[in-house]
Amino acid sequence: MSARIASLTDRRLLVVSGPDAAHFLHNIVTCEIEALQPGKASFGALLTPQGKILFDFFVIRRDDRFLLDVAADKAEELAKRLAFYRLRARVTVEPADPQWRIFAAWGGDQPGGGETIAIADPRLAQMGYRLYGPAAPEGEAGDYDAHRIALGMPQGGLDYPFADTFPHEALMDQFGGVDFAKGCYVGQEVVSRMQHRGTARSRVVMVEGDGALPAIGTAITAGGKTAGTMGSSSGSQGLALLRLDRVRDATEAGGAVKAGDTSVAVNIQPWTGFDWPQDLRLAAAGEAPSLL
Repeated sequence: MSARIASLTDRRLLVVSGPDAAHFLHNIVTCEIEALQPGKASFGALLTPQGKILFDFFVIRRDDRFLLDVAADKAEELAKRLAFYRLRARVTVEPADPQWRIFAAWGGDQPGGGETIAIADPRLAQMGYRLYGPAAPEGEAGDYDAHRIALGMPQGGLDYPFADTFPHEALMDQFGGVDFAKGCYVGQEVVSRMQHRGTARSRVVMVEGDGALPAIGTAITAGGKTAGTMGSSSGSQGLALLRLDRVRDATEAGGAVKAGDTSVAVNIQPWTGFDWPQDLRLAAAGEAPSLL
């Protein structure tokens, strides 16, 4: 079956190369780099020292080089930040040849052939493939945003703001964007503490409206109180960064959840491993918490 293909014109490639490239990246980003095999990809981030996401990206290993698939409007800034951390490491960071384009493919056989590099999306099998090459692969045109939104896969800059979001809030702990077994990296202490204490109260989750959903950044209320903000949407389906405890409390009390003037239902992605937070008062009394 022919795959659906979308050209991701909002993405760019950086090339990180040199004898110290693997060790250099491994020591600063959230994902595993040194054990990454050629032809495979990881998804990770570079954080602030306070543990918030500055940049997120795919890392693809090509023998002794690494390709970083990053948002186009963040590529130059990321290159400068990597240069800042480089110090004496034997590493070069530069833009890829501009003829190399980025595509997504899903819902069919793995495309590829010729000069095209096809890499399985490391976050979720249903997301399909990332493709890199000078020409568009064969396949039917597809709407990538509608595809990822239907699966509940967040995208940085749309569904959560850079420099103000922890990896847990962006679900990176759920799809392998953080390696909790590796050594230190920038912001590691904060992220590890959140993991061990289970203190992530906000998450990007799925919302479905009773009509078309409002624009990115629209406030979402639960029982009349602010609960988060709207992310990207496709028709009545969308994603939102929400305080799950506030949504739970409002829903249990019979309150409405609204994105602007649109009523929405909130659902946790089925591929994640977290649930609605417990009502600590009920848990302390030994009662089962009521969930949405």
